[in-house]
Amino acid sequence: MITIKSNPEFASELVCVIPYAYWLHEQGKLKKVITSKGMKPFYYFCDDVEEHYDKRTLDNSHSGLSEVPNDWIHHNAMSVFGKGYDTLTIEEQEQVNGVLDYSQWTPPPYSEYYKTSQFDNLKPYVVINNNYNIEYGMDMSKSRRYFDIKALYDMFNYFTEKGYTVIYKRPDNTEFTLDDNEVKTLHNNFSLSANVDGIGNISDYDLCTYYNGKVINLNELKSSYPNYSYNELQLRLFSNSDGFITTNGGGGMLCACFGKPVIVYVPHGKELRKNYLTNKNSYFKKLSNCDVHTVVDTGKINNYNKVIDKIKEIFK
Repeated sequence: MITIKSNPEFASELVCVIPYAYWLHEQGKLKKVITSKGMKPFYYFCDDVEEHYDKRTLDNSHSGLSEVPNDWIHHNAMSVFGKGYDTLTIEEQEQVNGVLDYSQWTPPPYSEYYKTSQFDNLKPYVVINNNYNIEYGMDMSKSRRYFDIKALYDMFNYFTEKGYTVIYKRPDNTEFTLDDNEVKTLHNNFSLSANVDGIGNISDYDLCTYYNGKVINLNELKSSYPNYSYNELQLRLFSNSDGFITTNGGGGMLCACFGKPVIVYVPHGKELRKNYLTNKNSYFKKLSNCDVHTVVDTGKINNYNKVIDKIKEIFK
């Protein structure tokens, strides 16, 4: 019997650790999971979950990833080709981007387990998953992996006019166990906001309040469900969503776990590598066999026009 003990960044736990734990569970080999605080809903299948860690580490050598079959989220070149990524040809790299060792890897069926009718009054609804954090320890001005106020305005308008409710998620970094980048963002009190003519400075959370209940801030919704932890609430909500619009990163990977269409905006990160998200063997697709629609933005300044166009194409 095997005990899993890990506290990597959320993305790595979601993709590398949890599917291994679920595979062990299916084999009758999982004894216990020791994880970060707040993560128990993700391990619903394990009877013995200890929420031990109050901080995540970005140092993979100390995160517990070395004890699971996939110790690197972006590829497992050694498993696929039997050699390191840097020794592969360009064609081989394109084949292995986002591809892992799946011999001991089974994602839990979250949408099946957490499916509920309690949010039917909101349907149809989509989830817009946003992110606003320091990236790689750099200055906040270097961060690009987010939807700005104008992009959110355009998305909120489109969906509400089409009859959708929008669940808006952008963690303020008080909801769960943080990694170093999230801690720095919280301590610096960064806010996603913009000056709007006739209104003044407005945050993304403020913007949600202008839509008569048709755009719901997940942080505000949490207060209506005190019996659910933040993670259990989002798992229940996401399991019943009609689709997702997200930036790349850990939150985006979670959006791929529910078998519904996912539009992924990728302005930087390893996900820019060719075929990373669209490869039929990419973990992103294999998390739930969802339809993945990638919007790549390689410009120096964020351009959200293609995101809006893709939304209009997929959510007609």
